[in-house]
Parts: sequence; structure tokens; C-alpha cells
Amino acid sequence: MADRSGCSVPTIRYYEEIGLIPSARRRDSGHRVYDASAVDLLTFVRHCRDFGFPIEQVRELVSLAASEQRDCFETLDIAQAHLKTVRAKLAELSALERSLARFAKSCSEMCAGGPAARCTILRDLGSAPSTVAANCCG
Repeated sequence: MADRSGCSVPTIRYYEEIGLIPSARRRDSGHRVYDASAVDLLTFVRHCRDFGFPIEQVRELVSLAASEQRDCFETLDIAQAHLKTVRAKLAELSALERSLARFAKSCSEMCAGGPAARCTILRDLGSAPSTVAANCCG
């Protein structure tokens, strides 16, 4: 199952434990036995996680995938909510990138090659939070 789905054994056990996938049938030896539908479900879950959906959203997507009565708009709502979260993270990462680029440029122009204790990067990182925040994301 792990090889066929691309999930690790501990991940499969965790997903069983939290009820994201059904518990496997057990042989007398205690080994888990899965059918093809379990592999398909686990592959679906792995793809959802690869796209960064949190567990609770994956749980909803699994439920939607199994339902003929629920509306596709529910799936769209989940995808759009996740897209909004991803875009917010991208904005944060862009601000972080700009800050790190400023740190590196400052060091390169002002102190590179000098004593580490006088490095502008270390000075900026050691500044009061309001100063760092202003320099970081401004």
C-alpha cells in the first residue's frame, strides 16, 4: 500500500488513526490488508496533502468525492479558501524575500569581510521587534 500510494507506513497508520481512511482488515498475523479502493483513496488523500490542503479540508474533500448528493460548489468553496490561504502565504514569503535581500545587500555593501560581531545582518536581526518589522516587511 505504501509503495502503491506514495505514502509512508507511519502516514498510513496516522490516517487510519484519525479516521481519514478506513481501518484495514487484518490477517491472523496482524498484517494490514487493503483493497484497491483503499489505495485509490489514499492516493487521493496524498494528492490533496501535496497541494497543501489541511487535514480537515482533506476530510471534507474525501466526503465530497464519495457523495452523489452534495454539490460541486462545496468543493469549489474549499479550493478557493485554500487558494486564498496560499496567496496570503505567498505575500508573506515575498515580504520575507525582500527583507532578506536587503539584509544581504546591506552586509555586502557595508561590512562583508569584517568582524561578524559588526555585521549589519546580525545588528538588524537583533533590533527591537518594531524596528525589525519595519525593516522586514516595509
